[in-house]
Amino acid sequence: MKKTASEMDDELRPEYDLRKLLKGGVRGKYIERYRAGTNVVLLAPDVAHAFPTEEAVK
Repeated sequence: MKKTASEMDDELRPEYDLRKLLKGGVRGKYIERYRAGTNVVLLAPDVAHAFPTEEAVK
Protein backbone atom coordinates (compact mmCIF):
# COMPACT_ATOMS: atom_id res chain seq x y z
CA MET A 1 0.00 0.00 0.00
CA LYS A 2 1.42 3.37 -1.02
CA LYS A 3 1.63 6.25 1.42
CA THR A 4 -0.24 9.40 0.62
CA ALA A 5 1.57 12.73 0.40
CA SER A 6 0.35 13.80 3.85
CA GLU A 7 1.68 10.61 5.46
CA MET A 8 5.10 11.14 3.86
CA ASP A 9 5.30 14.77 5.04
CA ASP A 10 5.32 13.73 8.70
CA GLU A 11 8.35 11.40 8.61
CA LEU A 12 10.82 13.88 10.10
CA ARG A 13 10.80 14.64 13.79
CA PRO A 14 9.98 18.22 14.78
CA GLU A 15 13.56 18.85 15.96
CA TYR A 16 14.72 18.22 12.38
CA ASP A 17 12.99 21.26 10.93
CA LEU A 18 14.95 21.79 7.71
CA ARG A 19 13.86 25.42 7.45
CA LYS A 20 15.77 26.11 10.67
CA LEU A 21 18.69 23.77 10.02
CA LEU A 22 19.39 25.10 6.53
CA LYS A 23 18.85 28.75 7.37
CA GLY A 24 21.73 30.79 6.02
CA GLY A 25 22.98 27.96 3.82
CA VAL A 26 24.75 28.84 0.60
CA ARG A 27 24.06 26.74 -2.46
CA GLY A 28 27.20 25.62 -4.29
CA LYS A 29 29.52 26.86 -1.54
CA TYR A 30 32.14 24.17 -2.20
CA ILE A 31 31.63 23.63 -5.94
CA GLU A 32 35.04 25.03 -6.90
CA ARG A 33 36.80 22.63 -4.50
CA TYR A 34 34.73 19.76 -5.88
CA ARG A 35 35.61 20.66 -9.46
CA ALA A 36 39.30 20.94 -8.58
CA GLY A 37 39.18 17.30 -7.50
CA THR A 38 40.92 15.43 -4.75
CA ASN A 39 43.32 12.55 -4.44
CA VAL A 40 42.24 10.20 -1.71
CA VAL A 41 44.34 7.14 -1.08
CA LEU A 42 43.38 4.51 1.46
CA LEU A 43 46.33 2.57 2.79
CA ALA A 44 46.42 -0.88 4.28
CA PRO A 45 47.27 -0.74 8.00
CA ASP A 46 50.75 -2.22 7.50
CA VAL A 47 51.58 0.33 4.79
CA ALA A 48 50.23 3.17 6.92
CA HIS A 49 52.49 1.99 9.75
CA ALA A 50 55.52 2.08 7.46
CA PHE A 51 54.67 5.60 6.27
CA PRO A 52 53.21 7.42 9.29
CA THR A 53 53.64 10.96 7.88
CA GLU A 54 53.49 12.69 4.51
CA GLU A 55 57.22 13.40 4.73
CA ALA A 56 57.98 9.66 5.17
CA VAL A 57 56.43 8.96 1.76
CA LYS A 58 58.62 11.46 -0.11
